[in-house]
Amino acid sequence: MSSFVYIMTNKRDGTLYIGVTSNLSRRIHEHRTEQVKGFTAQYGLHGLVYYEAFDDIRIAIQREKTLKHWPREWKLSLIHDLNPDWDDFYETLNR
Repeated sequence: MSSFVYIMTNKRDGTLYIGVTSNLSRRIHEHRTEQVKGFTAQYGLHGLVYYEAFDDIRIAIQREKTLKHWPREWKLSLIHDLNPDWDDFYETLNR
């Protein structure tokens, strides 16, 4: 897979950030070390709680746009359904 849509948060049911990248491990590291100045750094969004992989970046970008337009309750439900404990997936990315 070459592209990813991901959701980051600061705590369970907390502030959410949705992004897209072609290198998930690098991008999440940038968010966690606050190399990316902006929303994720401002709100301390360091936890990777959800991601989807795609073969085509165009499909990943469309999925990101779709998720960003979803109501908050749908986004929370998506995370709760696939990651009920809100585990931080960052540590398992490079295993």
